[in-house]
Amino acid sequence: MDYSGRGWLSDTRPYFFLSYAHTPAWGPSRGDPDHWVYVLYKDLCDNIMHLTDLPAGASAGFMDREMHSGDGWPEKLAEHLALCRVFVPLFSPRYFTSEMCGREWYAFNERILRARAAGAGSLPAIVPALWAHVDYDQLPESVRHIHVDHAAFGARYADEGIYSLIKLNRLRDEYEETVMQLARRIVQVAHDSPLPPGQPRRYENTPSAFKPRGEGPRSIHLTVAAPTLHTIPDHRDPRPYGEHAHDWNPYPEESARALPELAEELIRSLDYRVTVASFDDEDTGPGPLASPEDDKPPGRPGILLVDPWALDDEERCHRLAVFDTNTRPWVNAVVPWDRTDRQCQSDEGKRLTDKLERTLPLTLDRGRRTDCRIAVNGVPTLTAFTDVLPRVVAHATKQFFKHATPHPVAGPHVPRPRLTGPTPSTLPQARDTTMEEKHGRGS
Repeated sequence: MDYSGRGWLSDTRPYFFLSYAHTPAWGPSRGDPDHWVYVLYKDLCDNIMHLTDLPAGASAGFMDREMHSGDGWPEKLAEHLALCRVFVPLFSPRYFTSEMCGREWYAFNERILRARAAGAGSLPAIVPALWAHVDYDQLPESVRHIHVDHAAFGARYADEGIYSLIKLNRLRDEYEETVMQLARRIVQVAHDSPLPPGQPRRYENTPSAFKPRGEGPRSIHLTVAAPTLHTIPDHRDPRPYGEHAHDWNPYPEESARALPELAEELIRSLDYRVTVASFDDEDTGPGPLASPEDDKPPGRPGILLVDPWALDDEERCHRLAVFDTNTRPWVNAVVPWDRTDRQCQSDEGKRLTDKLERTLPLTLDRGRRTDCRIAVNGVPTLTAFTDVLPRVVAHATKQFFKHATPHPVAGPHVPRPRLTGPTPSTLPQARDTTMEEKHGRGS
């Protein structure tokens, strides 16, 4: 079915994808632990059918339990994440520790980012619902940019969530009002900010938007080595450049947004805190790119986003060569190289890629010894960039934890305690001690 153009508002795609954390079964004869989630799903579908013109037989929403055995659930999930108009995550403490939910969130959010890069503008297509109370400090970095106005659904909902409303008969009216408001919100977002369909993303290769359970905050530093409108060669096409390195857009045919901005959002959607700097604004290489002789602790992994056209500036080229000499395992490079840019594919482009090989040989060689070698061989399209960047982030993080030496916190010297105890002549007496006495359970 063609979902392009004017057909968006009249197609039969499901309005929402319900993303929820599966509750593990426990105890004998407890029944379906996610029964009440399914009740909510059916009530939302019922309201949406009344609020829209979906034809008979069309699905108002999608929930994974609607799939049958043998359906090929990874493919079905990927298909519905690429087609549903709105993503509805059920917030709960368990939700943000679920790898499955993290993958669903990432896949849908990547679809939003790609649509925005193509010029779609703001798309608030993620509409969270509160299943159980979650404190703000429990929210991952990848979630905190989403506007959530729980108070608009009532004080009890904001304090306790839908689970409490649905379980208690005396709160039935509040539950039904909350579900109706949520259904109206889903329909409004779908109609006011239509999100175009995307290509299904392989579920098995989709990263999670939430860090693993028990892991502390994650940070990464993104450095942009790119020229500006004022520093490009006279013969270079000016379209990919702006007033600052942060304005660099190497895929102008595919994207209306600067690549560093898109990369920052993509990395943040992996539950990282991100800082971005221009290589030209740093003294000897930004943050984690600094020389190993620097006595500052290596606080985070790093990614160097480099435009080969930046090497036409000899001073910048020299600084990049110094960086490469002192390169660290947890700093990886990504080299966007648009295959539709005729200058990049010309003899001049070949000269610059050869110069890049001579300037960053260690960094490029390290990148080619990974499963994301396309990152340093020249990323030809925006789609390839958004696909490879999460793998580069994961590799840099892994190398950081493997190689970075932790630095002890400075403080006064505390002498190691010296063991004191019975002399050899008293050891036979010490052997009379019972196990109960050793563990404090003696009489």
